[in-house]
Amino acid sequence: MLYAISATDVENSLPLRKQHRDAHRGRLRELQEQGRLVLAGPYPAVDSNEPGEAGFSGSLIVAEFANLEAARQWAQEDIYQSCGVYSEVKVKPLIQVMP
Repeated sequence: MLYAISATDVENSLPLRKQHRDAHRGRLRELQEQGRLVLAGPYPAVDSNEPGEAGFSGSLIVAEFANLEAARQWAQEDIYQSCGVYSEVKVKPLIQVMP
């Protein structure tokens, strides 16, 4: 089943994001290589594709997991969670209707 992982960043998260970005993206690449990643990306803090120093306000990941607990565990083990980029992470089942 698909699960939406929606995370909210702490204030001024950009330095931490930059420091741990490669590790975070590495885990996403693993999901992609397994054919389980639907989409992933950050929420820009301003209305721009290039938010610059404004940074990001959170992230959205949609991926396939065996069950809700597996999705929650994956989210909990993400470097952005353990290093303090995220202040809150919500994991919910998702039924993809379109496309």
